[in-house]
Amino acid sequence: MLAQSTGIMSIQTIAEYRVRPEGVAAVKQAIEEFVPWVTKNEPGTRMYIAWQHHEDPTRFVHFFIFENEAAHRAHSQSDAVKSFEAAYRPWLAGGGVTFTDYKAIATNQK
Repeated sequence: MLAQSTGIMSIQTIAEYRVRPEGVAAVKQAIEEFVPWVTKNEPGTRMYIAWQHHEDPTRFVHFFIFENEAAHRAHSQSDAVKSFEAAYRPWLAGGGVTFTDYKAIATNQK
């Protein structure tokens, strides 16, 4: 009863993408600059985690939880997101970014 216990219907999203090998360092740097900005400037973004695949460093996954649709929209429309997209898009390989929304049904987080 995660959503009911908080009284808010949060939005959980996973973004997945691959970059060309020569772009890995640039993308990691952009992530390392972007995520602290989100933490500082987006109170409605409850969680933002970026992962790099252990065996294939060209693969990245970002997991984020938005408090509500307004927080999701504010994030999506921010200048910081536009700058981050400009940093990783030139390096994308094998297609674009796949965004998938999920509904939490259980957690061990409080």
